[in-house]
Amino acid sequence: MQKAELKQFKLPDQPGVYFFKRGRTILYIGKAASLRDRVRSYFSADLAETRSPAIAGMVAAATTLDWRTADSVLEALIVEANLIKQHQPTYNVDQKDNKSWNYVVLTKEAFPRVLLVRGRDLYQRWSDADIKHLFGPFPAGGALKEALKIVRRIFSYRDAKCTPCDEQKKKPCAPCFNRQIGLCPGVCTGEMTQSEYATRIKHICQFFSGNFKGLKRELAKEMKAASKQLQYERAAELRRQIGALEHIRDVSLIKDESRISSGGGARIEAYDVAHTSGTETVAVMTVVAGGQPYKAAYRKFKIHTATNDDVAALTEALTRRLNHPEWPLPRVFVVDGGKGQMRAAEKILKTAGLMIPVVGVVKDERHRPSNLIGDRRSIEAFEKDILLANAEAHRFGIRWHRERRGKLMV
Repeated sequence: MQKAELKQFKLPDQPGVYFFKRGRTILYIGKAASLRDRVRSYFSADLAETRSPAIAGMVAAATTLDWRTADSVLEALIVEANLIKQHQPTYNVDQKDNKSWNYVVLTKEAFPRVLLVRGRDLYQRWSDADIKHLFGPFPAGGALKEALKIVRRIFSYRDAKCTPCDEQKKKPCAPCFNRQIGLCPGVCTGEMTQSEYATRIKHICQFFSGNFKGLKRELAKEMKAASKQLQYERAAELRRQIGALEHIRDVSLIKDESRISSGGGARIEAYDVAHTSGTETVAVMTVVAGGQPYKAAYRKFKIHTATNDDVAALTEALTRRLNHPEWPLPRVFVVDGGKGQMRAAEKILKTAGLMIPVVGVVKDERHRPSNLIGDRRSIEAFEKDILLANAEAHRFGIRWHRERRGKLMV
């Protein structure tokens, strides 16, 4: 195919899965945050250098395009894996051997574990007797890890570090670390029965099978039944899960992933706190992706628990931010301040089980950046983006704080 031939295809600016085809034969399947932008990237002059000579040859061999839209980037990731498994396109399979793929494994146990397994380990260490459900292959391990983080915040599950209560020798049963931070449903403490956990596993299987509409319908049906039976906590949990699935379609997620998938660069998140002598304390989050501010992803937090304490205000804002699994995680967290702010952020991330670097922007007496502290690799790689995100956070925070003060005066 040539670049001029793209004009005949009305590719949408939506997430989805695209197909390069030669006649009816599928040559290659890929996922995209923006089908329009992603497919256009295959017709750049330096494609062989940025991707590979094989992919450049695939584009030259293709005679037509096809695509399927999705409601979210995450849905596109799941659909891509299922379609690659179904069609085995030449240029997907030839790019990697079986040992390079990634899989989601659900173990064959009373309380199945949900694990990410590399192909080389799957073929060397696992047998059919160990596996209850297998999903994949997934081309991108990093994207799959992020997908599992999102899924786990919607449908918490047991992993390799969780021992079921009935297998523990100590009584009362000890909670695993993930139970303490809300990522395990209580298999280790006996809070979830085998029957209840089987329903949870069913939902996870529907998700990784790509049956998103069916999953939402089933959750809604279960929610109504729980309400009729006066099981209000159960109904509330199901309502949260439905809402989280809907919010995966958030525009900021789609657009930010679009920048990254089309070579735009890493996501950087920056935080700043503003107040007047401890009153009307607010915090803000800003995002830079691909070297540009992405204002649709900016967020505001009215601080409730802290007044004249910037570290406590930052702690509240970050904690609330991490309660949103539908927001993609950044490559770097940036905080305005010194070691106190940076350590507070690192503590929150460690508690949540996240190993994401933190950088602090230290200011001089005129509130201008004088030093960057924290993860040196991140500073060297993303210094300009870090400073831009921090400047945006300061500007955005001050503006919102002034608007709030003005409304109060009126």
